[in-house]
Formats: sequence, C-alpha cells, structure tokens
Amino acid sequence: MSKTSLSMLDLVAVREGGSVGAAIAIALQTAQHAEQLGFTRYWLAEHHNMPGLACSSTAVLVGHIAAGTRSIRVGSGGIMLPNHAPLVVAEAFGTLEAMYPGRSDLGLGRAPGTDQVTMRALRRNRAETEEDFPREVAELQQLLGTPVVGQRVIASPGANSQVPIWLLGSSLFSAQLAAQRGLPYAFASHFAPRMLLQAIALYRDNFLPSPALAAPRVVVGVPLVAAPTDEEAQFLATSIFQRVSGIVRGERKSLQPPVAGYLESRDHQERAAIADFLAMAVIGGPATVAGQLKNIVDVTQADELMLVCDIFDPALRLRSLDIAAAAMPA
Repeated sequence: MSKTSLSMLDLVAVREGGSVGAAIAIALQTAQHAEQLGFTRYWLAEHHNMPGLACSSTAVLVGHIAAGTRSIRVGSGGIMLPNHAPLVVAEAFGTLEAMYPGRSDLGLGRAPGTDQVTMRALRRNRAETEEDFPREVAELQQLLGTPVVGQRVIASPGANSQVPIWLLGSSLFSAQLAAQRGLPYAFASHFAPRMLLQAIALYRDNFLPSPALAAPRVVVGVPLVAAPTDEEAQFLATSIFQRVSGIVRGERKSLQPPVAGYLESRDHQERAAIADFLAMAVIGGPATVAGQLKNIVDVTQADELMLVCDIFDPALRLRSLDIAAAAMPA
C-alpha cells in the first residue's frame, strides 16, 4: 500500500464574534496552508439553516477556494443530492472544471444536510425515496461523461468533463453503491464513526473496477486538534466539545472559544454523546497525534485521511495541520 495522504474537509465555521466573510477568509487561508503542506484535496461541506456554519453554497465556495490556490484538488464533501437537480449540479461542477482543469471533485451524499422544514424549502414538495439516490448518481455520471446518441439533455458546461464523483456516507448504503459503481468512497467518521470498519470492508470486498477507478479508494474522516502538548490540545478541543453539546441539545451556535474544565462540567450522558461523536478524534501533542494517526492508518488501511480541524484561533488551526503533517507515518 502506498503512503496514506492527508486532505481536509472544511465546514467553514463562523467563530463567536466573527462574520461569515471572516469565516470564508479563514477557509481560504487554511486551504492555501494545506496546499503548502502537500495535502491532496480540500473539500467544503454542505449544511443549511445551521447558525455557525457558512457552507450552504458549496459550489460557490469551491470556486472561491480553487481561485485562491494553485494545485490542490478542491471539491464538495459533499453536495447533498436530495437538495439539488442533477443537471444543476453537473452544470456547476462542469463550470468549475472548465475554470480549474483537473482540480475538481464532486463528493455526493444522500442526506439532506438539514432539517425537514429546510429540506422542503430547498426542493419544495419533492418526496425523496431510497431509489432516487442511485438513479441520480447514474444521471450525474452520464451528464458529466460523454453524451450518447439520442441523449436529449446535455449539461453545458459539464458534458465530457469527467469530473470525478465520490460517494460519501456514514452507513452501508453508499459503501455498497460505491462498490457496485466502481467509485471512490469517503466515510464520514468525523461525526459518525460507528460503522466505519464494516462499511469500508463491504466496499472493498464488493468493489467492481470501472472506467473511473481500477481499485478501491477509501477516505476516512478524522477530527483533529493538535498542539505542542496534550494538555493544550485538550483545552483547544473544548470548542468542538461545545459544538457537539449544542447538537445534542438542539442549540446550534457559532464556534465558541475554548473553556477550561468544560468536559468535567458536563453530565455523564453529555460526555458519552461527545465521546461517541468524536470516537475517531485525534487530540494531543505531536507524539500522541503521531501514534493515533498511525493507529487509524493501520486499522483502516485508508488511502487518505480527511481531517476536520475546527480550532477557534485560526493561527492555531494552521499549527495543528503542521503537527499532523509532520506526524504522518512514512
């Protein structure tokens, strides 16, 4: 197996006291830094109606990050397909590929990335069924590929762009579909790690080579908080502990500054929820980070680790990526 590479997923967190514009500027600065460190790709998430996240207009952010970088691949992690007509997605990413050739990734998810009310606002009264996602993935593959005789709807731009499609998931459904279609697969273990090993085993065992991909390719999501010492990393991680607590309580907020003793102030149920959500998190000083990253690579045999690094101080976020890059096993 070749060396596991690093990539990054950005939710474009709005920090307490900060603005959306500042959050986007921080995302660009982080992408530029990740590129300097040799990261393979930089993905932007899609979430709607969530205070504290500025990643609702994913394709626009992809274009902004690609414009401010030179070589790193930039894409969606992912476009939530139930929210969009496949033709619109194909045209958007076909345009991005025309603007930044060879640098676009189209990661697709089948969750709405929001609540039911907002989902209806995004696609009105359209009812989504389990059969829709495989059909729409196939439609996107055709729209981004070579048009066939008699094809009446052509994505322009988009046709013949061959933008790589990735399937994202936190369960077995997308793992099975990615295997059947011969597509690369990214598991969302940065927030739902429970079925990680089962899903990637299913994907690898059932993978069918395709024109897009000759062999399985697995990306694993990893929350990261690295610092010079374990103690500082645990302190900085309280920003994401607060985010998870807010999700559990239904109280979405902007990214909060770290708080000393935060975890100890929570009850047992809330601490358990944080631990479950962040079971794949790598939090610590350089030696701890190196050991934990090596363990993840050893256990998953992942081709890439997709880091999610939300630290309140943007400069310390960049430092965290430096530590992770230096700690990766050879």
